[in-house]
Amino acid sequence: MNEHEDPVANPPVPAPGSAEERTWALIGHLAAFSAFITGVGGIVGPLVVWLIKRDTMPFAGDQAKEALNFNITVAIAMCVLLLFTIMTFGLGALLAWPIAVVIGVAWFVLTIIAALKANEGVAYRYPFTLRLVK
Repeated sequence: MNEHEDPVANPPVPAPGSAEERTWALIGHLAAFSAFITGVGGIVGPLVVWLIKRDTMPFAGDQAKEALNFNITVAIAMCVLLLFTIMTFGLGALLAWPIAVVIGVAWFVLTIIAALKANEGVAYRYPFTLRLVK
């Protein structure tokens, strides 16, 4: 690596190859909404798409990985808020629950935006996301 390369820059995203690949990228993002049914689908849905399509469809795999990282980040934030509420014997709920609502609305809106962008063939990067899955 030379002195001009940014070591934390995002790697280049593969271009979508076909309409089918864009559809799988869309499913990778929208699979997070299975959390409404299962409770843990926000992580499991994108994980399944990523595991299935990462080798055969690079764009879809990249977008599913991005959705997975975002949903892990949201889950960590919600767990921190829950722990804060418990540690303050419920008094922290006055602060934690409004923040949780804002995070929940942002999660919903950003997931829809990401799905639409992926369907257009544009690689979407969620803001404030921990890149835990490489």
